[in-house]
Amino acid sequence: MPPTGLPNGALTTDVHAANANSSSTADISISESSTLAAIRASLSALHTRDAAITSRLQTLISSQADLSRELGRLDLLRAHLGTQVIHTRDISNGMLDSASGTASHLSSKVKELDLEKKRVEETLGVVEQVAELKACVQGVVGSMGAPQDWEAAAGYIARASKVPNHIVEGKFAARIVPSVEVPDAPGVTIENAKESLCGLFLREFEKAAQGGDNPKITRFFKLFPLIGREETGLEVYGRYVCQGVAQRARSNLKEGTKGRDGKEGFFYANAITKLFEHIAQIVENHGTLVERHYGQGRMVKVIERLQIEADVQGGIILDTWGDERSVDRRLTDVKSYPFSFLVNSFFPAQRGSGISRTSSPAVGGGTNGRLSEDEGVDMKEVDGLLNETAMMLGRWTLYSRFLAGKCRVSPPPGVLLQAISKISQDPNISPEEPLVMPELLIKSALGRKISARLIIPFNVMTTFFFRRSVEKAFQLDEAPAGLSLNMLTPLDGNPPFIITPVDDVMYIVNAVLTRTLSTSQREVVSSVIPTISRVLGSDFVGMIQRKMQHDSYPKPVIQGGFPPEDKIISFIVLINSLDLANDYISRIVNSRLQPPETNGASGPNTLSDLFPFDHDAVFVTHALENLNASFTSKTTELIQEGLRVMYDKVVKLRLRPVLSDTFRDVDYSLTEEDLADIARQNDTDDDPEVLADQVSRRFEHSWDALMKPIQRIMTPRCFTILLDKTAEYLSKILEKRIWNYANKMNILGASRMERDFSGIVGVMARGGKYGIRDMFARVSQICMLVNMEEEEWEAINEAEEEGEEVMAWVLNEDERRKARALVRS
Repeated sequence: MPPTGLPNGALTTDVHAANANSSSTADISISESSTLAAIRASLSALHTRDAAITSRLQTLISSQADLSRELGRLDLLRAHLGTQVIHTRDISNGMLDSASGTASHLSSKVKELDLEKKRVEETLGVVEQVAELKACVQGVVGSMGAPQDWEAAAGYIARASKVPNHIVEGKFAARIVPSVEVPDAPGVTIENAKESLCGLFLREFEKAAQGGDNPKITRFFKLFPLIGREETGLEVYGRYVCQGVAQRARSNLKEGTKGRDGKEGFFYANAITKLFEHIAQIVENHGTLVERHYGQGRMVKVIERLQIEADVQGGIILDTWGDERSVDRRLTDVKSYPFSFLVNSFFPAQRGSGISRTSSPAVGGGTNGRLSEDEGVDMKEVDGLLNETAMMLGRWTLYSRFLAGKCRVSPPPGVLLQAISKISQDPNISPEEPLVMPELLIKSALGRKISARLIIPFNVMTTFFFRRSVEKAFQLDEAPAGLSLNMLTPLDGNPPFIITPVDDVMYIVNAVLTRTLSTSQREVVSSVIPTISRVLGSDFVGMIQRKMQHDSYPKPVIQGGFPPEDKIISFIVLINSLDLANDYISRIVNSRLQPPETNGASGPNTLSDLFPFDHDAVFVTHALENLNASFTSKTTELIQEGLRVMYDKVVKLRLRPVLSDTFRDVDYSLTEEDLADIARQNDTDDDPEVLADQVSRRFEHSWDALMKPIQRIMTPRCFTILLDKTAEYLSKILEKRIWNYANKMNILGASRMERDFSGIVGVMARGGKYGIRDMFARVSQICMLVNMEEEEWEAINEAEEEGEEVMAWVLNEDERRKARALVRS
């Protein structure tokens, strides 16, 4: 019999399955067997499978007893568990039901007691509040009677406002609070008292304002919040401070009428500055009082009222300024200015006739250098107008920044910052977070008028001023005098040698950028800086480019000759001018992007300080970087083209006679006896090094005669580029010359050649220009291979075959073999 829990026939089925599997496998093997060896192999497999099946059967039989024992234990545990379930059900039904009923009864009683207690407390609270309301009503009536203690009356009303409205309007209060003296309902009594006190406070406030009684003004201003009339108090207070602002603004404008020159200079800029300062002073000094008595954030209401007055008074100042300065007429003049000199410079007739130093853009101009005034535009007046406009825009930005700091709130809403920017910011707001322009300034009439009457004219006049300055600088153009390519002639002046418009224009660029950034207006920067970039690229660089192409191009007078010296010098000076202008712009821009540090902190005029709103500082940074990149791109391209012309038209043509003279009568097939004979013929027996260094000395003499005159006039950066171009060309010429010596030199000649070529490279690399040697790497390796010993050559080849990198070759394998075969065997 199988053990309990084991399925009947399981063991038999497993054995039969194994036997069937073995039989099937054996049958297949035997049926496929065709030899005696195959049959024996099949029998052996059958025996192996039989042993495995027998082992598995033994294992199953041995585990049958353990399974029976475990099943018996499970049956015993099931019997015990059933008994425990019965006992548990008896305990639940017999013992816990009564306890549960008792607990439920106690809980309901406790809830009833809590409800009674809560009702009693609510009743006591209502009684106390009604008592408080009655005391406040009687106090208000009593204080407004014979004592006329307005502060006490307002205090009683403030206490009464803390009583919930449903109690004030409730039936209980309507029965308890009224008395013979005060028969009306408490709500009616308090409301009548509020209206009466509000009217009284308004009359007293107006009377104190007219009399200039500041303590009395403050006294009644503080009482409005106590009677629930905050809006009325802020409104009347706003009117009061706005009257002071209007009077001060009118007084400032009247001061300009005193004296003949009262409105000259920066009068209107100072007037609008005083207006903003007065408003800021009111906000700063009165803000604490308003915040203390009316609540945080309520000063914004006063600021809004002040801004309305600022719109009126600031608009009057701007309108008067526009009329007095004739801004519209000047805008018409600058928009119609023809820029004749710059325009005529594009025409071949004007270029061919040359550019006069004092010529005027006006038709029929003579020798008067100030004929721009004759065309209706006075540059000094435009400059003064721009300075005054920039000052007003800068003051508007400071004013906007101040109000933005006062109006910026933190979460939770309504909490006002107590100072601007870096001074005691609210802890919930990061000091680095950019300010946001307040809505009251965005929608203000003064903001729109500043955009129309200040920003737009400033952009237009700045464009004219800068372009006219560039034009005038080229009208007064002077090239440096006293320059010569003759090394025996001393130079007049000190390097760098440039045309005068470079210094003049870059000075104007710096001044215009300084004035533009001082406005702290993104709209100004977005217009002026691209304009500077455009004018520099089209007019400044364009004028120099046209001079290089037509006036100073180093073109030979006769075919096959060399360019005139004055053309070469003038061309070099123009290249220098571009190079130095590039450096000027880079320094001007970087001085704004990275101002000098003061005591470990950034300077006071960083872009983040000048442009605090939103991400304006990032925008200005990108605009300055684009200006530098755009100008650098144009000047660098023109410099490269100019240096290419210098190389092709001046240096390259003169290199050919230099090399011809250097290798004159050089023969690397001579023996030691031949060299001794030559030395005796030249009387150099006492100094054998003279003949050995003859090639390098010839090259040095001719090289210095060619390059030193250029070097002492050209800027170091440009000369380095020109030298690199020359070295690149010369390296190819020397390499070609070496290959031409194939089978034309002996071992001694190869040694002399290496020395001569090394001497030539050394002459060109003088002055720390070690990078030039890299350009002659192929020449140096060819000379090295020609003079290399056979054992060293074989050692290098063996090392490379083993994978070791002995040298960094610039020659391929065929070229190295060719170099080894140059020496005549």
